[in-house]
Amino acid sequence: MRTLILAVALLSNAAALAETPGDPAAAVEAFHAALAAGDAATAEALLAPDAIVLESGYSETRAEYVGHHLAADIEFARALKTTRSAVRVITEGGVAWVSATTRTDGDYRGRKIRTEGAELIVLARADAGWRIRAIHWSSHEQKPAP
Repeated sequence: MRTLILAVALLSNAAALAETPGDPAAAVEAFHAALAAGDAATAEALLAPDAIVLESGYSETRAEYVGHHLAADIEFARALKTTRSAVRVITEGGVAWVSATTRTDGDYRGRKIRTEGAELIVLARADAGWRIRAIHWSSHEQKPAP
């Protein structure tokens, strides 16, 4: 519950990011909440200047992601329900990595989407709190139930 309240507070004002907590998982949750809320400013603020995004065999710099892909990820996140589970957080000093599995369901641009995926987000502690340095997303269609 505390994390949900924190994510809502972060979304209410991108300037509040200066007070990101010492919990890297909360920063990841705030990033996903920003995408789902259509808050590009907060999502962008959570990305470190040298962040990279790896998805579908492509690699994008922060500038490329913000300029070409962020809007599409916001549209996707707003249209579909994604459930994250098996969340694992490992922190060593000022570096953390957060991994999760995902299930995404819904209709997007006239297509039925049912995917399973994996996510790995690497963060580093900065003066302004935890910032995302790398994101790796992969997914495939959900397998039919036996």
